[in-house]
Amino acid sequence: MSDVALEAGVSKMTVSNVINGRPGASEDTRARVLEAVARLGYRVNATARQLRAGRSGAIGLLVPHLDGPYYPHLAARLDTLAQSRGYHVIIERTGASREGELAALSAERVRPYSGIVFSPVQIDTADVRRAGIEVPVVLLGERRIGGEFDHVMMDNVGGAELATSYMLERGARRIALIGGRPETGVDSMPTLRSRGYRSAHVKAGVPVDERLVVDGASFTTKDGYEAVMRLHRDGVSFDGAFALTDAAAMGVLRALADIGLRVPDDVQVVGFDNDAEGEYLVPRLTTMDPGNDSMAERVMELLLRRVEAATPDAGEVEDVVESVMSARIVVRESTLAHVSR
Repeated sequence: MSDVALEAGVSKMTVSNVINGRPGASEDTRARVLEAVARLGYRVNATARQLRAGRSGAIGLLVPHLDGPYYPHLAARLDTLAQSRGYHVIIERTGASREGELAALSAERVRPYSGIVFSPVQIDTADVRRAGIEVPVVLLGERRIGGEFDHVMMDNVGGAELATSYMLERGARRIALIGGRPETGVDSMPTLRSRGYRSAHVKAGVPVDERLVVDGASFTTKDGYEAVMRLHRDGVSFDGAFALTDAAAMGVLRALADIGLRVPDDVQVVGFDNDAEGEYLVPRLTTMDPGNDSMAERVMELLLRRVEAATPDAGEVEDVVESVMSARIVVRESTLAHVSR
């Protein structure tokens, strides 16, 4: 870095800022530094950087469970991004319990990591702060739980509202909410997505039959299947189903086939998460993409800027950042193509 600084006629700090994409350098200065980097063949040594900071190069990914496809896919995305920067990801399952989450944040568990990506379910930022973690943390979650740590969230309410509105616009009037929850004061994935479902009905002027809101132990394929079979046994008719996860939507499709209902002619189905498997189901699953790739990129960007700020050549780290990724609908075969008039 000293050689690059001498070649470009700038300080080492300026070289660091340009290489790490930080603001502050003019376009002319940036061009001179990048030309010097190219001439000298300079490469950032990620391993040396980690050793100087006293870190291992391992990033801990603390997630509630690994039962469905979402978190394994997220881990794969994060690990690919991490490896491109000289890091690797280690996954820990917390079990979505307060005890499991606190144990995962204990000093002896955290110490080997250069940084942590944490998806909390039961604890809040006060708990994270009290754990006394000495490595950078980025929260990945469903709810706003304070402004002390960088936090990346998906738009659960907006995505669920869009999914429900899409079926309402296509003639559905009795949409089952698979995995739904009643409104509470606690923001979680199921309550937020349930809120979006209800909001879409209010805007469309369509009342919600509470019998269509089917809770479940979790959001697995089995839960989706059993929810539909329960509605069928109870004689509750429906012409749409919004499943809170793609895994649950897979169970919905299987149950509807067993009952003898056609998708989408009899019942339209929309999932949430845009898992890769949805494209290969029969019919192919319409789903909400919560911005999975953008989310992984943002998480890694926020975490590594703090990890690398611990090195001697690093610049200042900006204030805490909260990012909400936009959701979009991925239309496939499980919903009707036409808009109802």
